Amino acid sequence: MLEEKGTNQYYITRQDSTESNARSYPRKFPLALAKAKGSWVEDIEGNKYLDFLCGAGTLALGHNDDEVNKAMVELLTSDFPLHTLDLTTPVKDEFVQTVISHLPEPLKSNAKIQFCSPSGTDATDAALKLCKTATGRSSIIAFQGGFHGMGHGALSCTGNLGAKTLVNGLMPGVQHFPFPNTYRDSFGLKGEQSTKVACEYFERTLKDVESGITKPAAVIIEPIQGEGGVNPAPVEFLKTIRRVTEELDIPLICDEIQCGMGRSGKLFAFEYAGIVPDVILVSKAVGGSQPLSIVIYNKKLDSWKPGAHTGTFRGNQLAMKAGTIVLNRVSQPDFLKEVVRKGEKIMARMNAIKEKVSIIGDVRGKGLMIGCEFVDPRGNKDICGLYPANGDAAAKIQKLCFENKLIMEKGGRGGSVMRCLSALTVTDSEIDTAMDIFEKAVLEVDKEYK
Repeated sequence: MLEEKGTNQYYITRQDSTESNARSYPRKFPLALAKAKGSWVEDIEGNKYLDFLCGAGTLALGHNDDEVNKAMVELLTSDFPLHTLDLTTPVKDEFVQTVISHLPEPLKSNAKIQFCSPSGTDATDAALKLCKTATGRSSIIAFQGGFHGMGHGALSCTGNLGAKTLVNGLMPGVQHFPFPNTYRDSFGLKGEQSTKVACEYFERTLKDVESGITKPAAVIIEPIQGEGGVNPAPVEFLKTIRRVTEELDIPLICDEIQCGMGRSGKLFAFEYAGIVPDVILVSKAVGGSQPLSIVIYNKKLDSWKPGAHTGTFRGNQLAMKAGTIVLNRVSQPDFLKEVVRKGEKIMARMNAIKEKVSIIGDVRGKGLMIGCEFVDPRGNKDICGLYPANGDAAAKIQKLCFENKLIMEKGGRGGSVMRCLSALTVTDSEIDTAMDIFEKAVLEVDKEYK
């Protein structure tokens, strides 16, 4: 029996028959979108959902922000060029100057920007090429649990094995180091011990002439791991990495594609550690809902020749116009304070739920980048006394949330971490609604483990 055209199933069935098996979100959220505003989306059947995914963190100001849309409409109706390759325009110049004005010193005084193809994965690949060219070296150091995109070089630096195992011949020379997880640690340690050992291991290994690891062209790190389960890098760890890379003259790349643009409660998440990287990767929210990715880097690395990294769609003027507005708004101190406050409210609510159930192991994050890790209390505890990660429970909770009109994504080891990536403009009332739905789902699934 054929589904009626005005139903979600009609479009989902057509999508299933024509789109790649690689599609992911429609499998978790089987709907066809029709409208979106702020923190809400509406499907083709008129059902409204509270969106705590927001384009995987892309929509910092929510869907269809009035100021952003007004600026884009004015640009669209002005005969302004929308596709400019890497030719400059007044819109591009304003965007570049806005980006640079918000950088910390000394990078602000020495910054160059490379516009990439629209996806963040191309920013990663561009940065790897930049550092290899500048240093003449070939290897890269990345971190376990990290995610840097799905391009050839970016995937090589990504920790998750799911997308890598079936792809032969990925970029060679990538060494993955432990990333200190203060809850579920690689070394089987806890809290500050985990951080201290990770710092010591990183420094000793890079300075050990018998380590077997050649001096890399770059070290790449997410200040807060996103897809890896919302793991904020401890301040001491980031400080150690910056100190050691400076001592050894190794460029440091901070991947701020998901955790940047105000999501952590600071414009860039690395600012919590007071460090300044050599290279910053920015995408997602920087385009104000439009595709855009850039690499910001210290001019000392700019040994590229003309055409060393190109891309047809690197001149998205709509994204630059929208991105200037987003940058100016999310960088305001009062705006960032509100991001921190709202994040603390969500974490407090999740921690309160944790006290009522047996399946929540940890709640963590910064600002409005929050993760809630689920565990199996029936399993065997590990060396740290922790129950195993529970992706099955997280999947059931995600499904129940969706059925009750809340969209949230999973991540982390085995998909065991439910993640909050709401709009930074989310209201207190919307937070309360989302947490009510979330709590109801968690309590329901927890009954299975009693």
